Amino acid sequence: MDGMILGVDIGTSATKTVLFDLTGRIIASASREYPLYQPQMGWAEQDPEDWAQATLNTIAEVTASAGVDRRSILGMGLSGQMHGMVLLDKAGRVLRPAIIWCDQRTQRQCDEMTSILGRERLIEITANPALTGFTASKLLWVKENQPDIFERIDKVLLPKDYVRYVLTGEFATEVSDASGMQLLDVPKRQWSGEVISALGFSMQWMPKVYESVEVSGQITPEAAEKTGLWAGMPVVGGAGDNAAGAVGTGVVSPGAAFSTIGTSGVVFAHMERPQIDPQGRIHTFCHAVPGAWHVMGVIQSAGLSLRWMRDELCAQERELAKQEGLDPYEVMTREAMQSPLGARGLIFLPYLMGERSPHLDPVAKGAFVGLTAVHTRRDMIRSVMEGVCHALHDSMEIIQEMGVPVTEVRAGGGGGRSALWRQMQADMFGVPVKTVQAAEGPALGVALLAAVGAGAYDTVQQACSAAISLNQPLCPDPEAGARYQRMHRIYQALYHALKPSFDAIAAMPELE
Repeated sequence: MDGMILGVDIGTSATKTVLFDLTGRIIASASREYPLYQPQMGWAEQDPEDWAQATLNTIAEVTASAGVDRRSILGMGLSGQMHGMVLLDKAGRVLRPAIIWCDQRTQRQCDEMTSILGRERLIEITANPALTGFTASKLLWVKENQPDIFERIDKVLLPKDYVRYVLTGEFATEVSDASGMQLLDVPKRQWSGEVISALGFSMQWMPKVYESVEVSGQITPEAAEKTGLWAGMPVVGGAGDNAAGAVGTGVVSPGAAFSTIGTSGVVFAHMERPQIDPQGRIHTFCHAVPGAWHVMGVIQSAGLSLRWMRDELCAQERELAKQEGLDPYEVMTREAMQSPLGARGLIFLPYLMGERSPHLDPVAKGAFVGLTAVHTRRDMIRSVMEGVCHALHDSMEIIQEMGVPVTEVRAGGGGGRSALWRQMQADMFGVPVKTVQAAEGPALGVALLAAVGAGAYDTVQQACSAAISLNQPLCPDPEAGARYQRMHRIYQALYHALKPSFDAIAAMPELE
């Protein structure tokens, strides 16, 4: 079958729309940025209309620049930032700004959820402990703080699913993104009446749940006029950003995993059956592959840690990069490579924004431990890079402890472009680390889901085989791995040793 497929990724900073052919080749792309609002410390909100307009505008730009017959576009997939809460009234109007994934206002509501349902039962159903970033606690916050808005709720949608509503008029979601609402029975891949009822919500608020490759709606005539698409074009369920990124890197079968080092960091592994960490240290969600699940660890400050190092301590490297016409990170990596493995005993804890996996600790703090007068800035740079990998390794160890097979890792995000960071991961994880030749991640992933939904491919695995090519792997060095393993035990002990100090610092009234 000939034709093209459209992938739209509704991110936190921007929406990116990419038109691909069926082999994954990019035909045209466009992106639009929009603001994030922080009305109070720890709050994070966005205007859903910004997402909708960015999507309409980027699709229109792509269809115009591609110069193709609109009927040759077979279908569309939507990816998006997870956990955000969009509330609509009976007329389909947005009731308040969306509270998004990084908002931290709901710890009290999380404690309430745990009290109502019990921690073990909540994990058994939703596969995760109550978390401030997830959607359910946000709904409780509105119930308790904005009762006038709560009483007018008719539908609760995730960010990409609000965009779906604008494009198709349908109230729909899909299993991978819905898994992050903490209202889905993740093992059963359906809404949990028990959780929804216990928290005082209505099942009528919840959109229909689809598998990620299923057609969830069609482009309306109004949306077709605004975008250059054809009325009736199918829109599949799509996926949350991490599951979409997994499809876009071909992590769709047992043994495959991927790591992402962006602002935050992710380790993600495919599972054929649902397995849940009973301690809730890492997350289990439905995968975008029908009938599959995934397990995922998330660290808060991955690339953010190296960016902090660049901005605050590496003025010399920034100036040198400017003189040489290089990215400052290239110069910093060059410096880090001149420091020996282990940075001469210097260990960095990358908890600059608290930590999620495996500690679920919003007050954890970053630290350099082992600093002496012999250490140089290049040791500090290497220590930061190694510290991020140690944090990712925490999650990988739990994944392996759960018995989930991992035989290779595919690296993505800005950090995935660093050969040094990839080699550190290969050595710590003990498996080859690869990269994909096309780095469009979530947009490609949901475009491939659309290709399956449109009938161009029979399965997600078949679509990935046709569209995704891999570069040569970096293989683990057993000797380096053994040295890193010894350091990792020290790294892990440091969090527990410093935890009382983190709590004491957080409780200091002069810091409030």
